[in-house]
Amino acid sequence: MPTRSRARRAPLRRAICGAVVALATQVGAPTAYAQVPPPSNAAAAPARRGTVRTDTLWSQSLGLMKTLTVYLPPSYSASTGTATQRYPVLFYLHGYSGNERNWVDVGHLDRTLDSLAAAGHPEAIVVMPDGDDSWYTTWGGLADMPACRADTVRKESADSYCVPWQHYDDYVAHDLVTYVDGHYRTRADRQHRGIAGLSMGGYGAVALALAYPEVFAAAASHSGVLSPRFLGPVPFAEPARYANSLADMEQASRGLWKSIAQAFGRDTIAWGTREPRQLAARLAARQAPTAGAVSWPQLLIDCGVDDPYLSQNRDFHASLQRLGVAHRYAEWPGAHTWGYWTTHSAQSLEFLLGVVGSR
Repeated sequence: MPTRSRARRAPLRRAICGAVVALATQVGAPTAYAQVPPPSNAAAAPARRGTVRTDTLWSQSLGLMKTLTVYLPPSYSASTGTATQRYPVLFYLHGYSGNERNWVDVGHLDRTLDSLAAAGHPEAIVVMPDGDDSWYTTWGGLADMPACRADTVRKESADSYCVPWQHYDDYVAHDLVTYVDGHYRTRADRQHRGIAGLSMGGYGAVALALAYPEVFAAAASHSGVLSPRFLGPVPFAEPARYANSLADMEQASRGLWKSIAQAFGRDTIAWGTREPRQLAARLAARQAPTAGAVSWPQLLIDCGVDDPYLSQNRDFHASLQRLGVAHRYAEWPGAHTWGYWTTHSAQSLEFLLGVVGSR
């Protein structure tokens, strides 16, 4: 297993956001920079607040107990007496070396949700799972369980971190969805379920939505690792170059080789099956992006202009344009920091709630 400390990390350097810069997102339109409105600001001091709680569940896909943080909206407890109101569900995934508390403790997602509810936006149950350093995928090989259990540096218990079966995609799309629908008053269907994440979690959100379009109606990625085999050019320009050897893949991983190689495997075929652009191409081959028995998930992609993964995001954006997949794409001032993610989480929430909370 990858080693890491699960201590609660202090907020990273705050990004300073000035004028907003975004890229045109209309399919078929030329890519050009344009001024767009900044994120909406909801009420600063909502009169009613939601509840944040910690649950545990048995994951059959992983073979052990896992922890999740759950946000219940302000009206959830107020309507307990009748137990009739049901809510859409959003899943928010943490990044590499993160944990299930990051979005609340560092990103203050609960406060943003309270403010959006006070401003009249639809309410939702929000689930923040413990995803380890998994990349939210089924791993290319089994972990070294004896070595994981012998690790004395890691602060998390081996009982919850040393995973026997690394089927993290099924853990999210099946185990978590089933648990939440069975324990809370959800609107338990695909039309009322969305997913989002940052960095590794941004990758996970997009990959899961494309691999399980029957489960998630929408996905949002902040600063996602969305083109793992991308080598250049940097800044992004066509034609792009992709890793085709072990050495190339290590170069493309940008310092995350040990973790990402354990999850994705050590060959280009294994990496290709997990790449969002390839997942999108396979979904497009099964059905048109605007029609079919299983609807395409709606997608929102954003990244900071000083983020090291900006060119990867531009490459994925270009791939979706070539496929004719409608999506929203934006670039904003900022870097790969909690300052950026906290500032723009309201946008992903508004986007997802606009899809899953309006019908």
